[in-house]
Amino acid sequence: MTDSQRRRARVCDLSERELLERIFPRLAVLGSPILGPGDDAAVVSVPDGRVVISTDTQTEGQDFRFEWPNGYRTTGADVGWKAAAQNLSDINAMGAVATSMVVSLTLPAETEAGWVEGLADGLVEAIRALGAKGCTVAGGDLGRGGELSVTVTVLGSLEGRAPVLRSGARSGDVLAVAGRIGSAAAGLALLEHGPAYGVLDADLRDVVQSQCRPIPPLAAGPAAARAGATALMDLSDGLLKDGDRMGRASGVVLDLDEAAIGDHAALLRGPAEVLGADPLPWVLGGGEDHGLLAAFPATSQLPHGFTAIGSVVPPAGGPGGVAVAGRPAQPSGWDHFAR
Repeated sequence: MTDSQRRRARVCDLSERELLERIFPRLAVLGSPILGPGDDAAVVSVPDGRVVISTDTQTEGQDFRFEWPNGYRTTGADVGWKAAAQNLSDINAMGAVATSMVVSLTLPAETEAGWVEGLADGLVEAIRALGAKGCTVAGGDLGRGGELSVTVTVLGSLEGRAPVLRSGARSGDVLAVAGRIGSAAAGLALLEHGPAYGVLDADLRDVVQSQCRPIPPLAAGPAAARAGATALMDLSDGLLKDGDRMGRASGVVLDLDEAAIGDHAALLRGPAEVLGADPLPWVLGGGEDHGLLAAFPATSQLPHGFTAIGSVVPPAGGPGGVAVAGRPAQPSGWDHFAR
């Protein structure tokens, strides 16, 4: 069997053992937990006795497409990267570091084995490129189903620190962000409405990759915790929606600065001009960049990678939420169950 034939073999042509034999060697390059794949459960270390845990699922047709209107074809490596990144970001948003992950795959019978191998490669690429040092893939599960889905669960360590919650922001704090804002939403717009992917220049392709392979700032979470952040959360569903969640959880209002938001929007001038679009909604309502939203005491020096984007103020008789330049804002953003 040639390498091409090997990769094009469908999962229905292989036994579970044969498919796992293609996956495990790709994951082993990350190192091994105390007990990795092969038994009914894995054994991993717990550095300080507490485990931070997060899980998320990507489903074909809901969270990704194999083919986009602009001609881009989603690879298994893209899905593996994104599955790792979004879960690593949740651990990061607690001020923790990832230590291990488990992966569950539901695969239609016609899925090519090479696509699954690519997914395993994408997991490894993301863990290495994003700086999740010491994170291993401890195991998971394989199943057959009508639509392809990937579920990743990540375990993390607080390294002796207290977790940073979204409920700790206080009036007078400085509001700050780390990582990209709006770029993934701009990338999604290019995938859906932009010119053919093959004719995009390098800068616009980079914006598309923000959607397909997001880059969460994994060093920023622990740095924020060490710097005394009072609140921290992952920006996965949009600045307004996630800001509203932090504001309500903390009983305060996160007041976004118009000029700071405008600076982030200006960074998306390229895709905005190509699409004839206003970049501001991407910044305010676009999710999936997996940056961090944080609140710091006014006397704190912001850690490297964070920029101020507003302030925390008392609620005006309400439960808290988000505002722009003092004006209450509707928390638009991604909602899995929105009509």
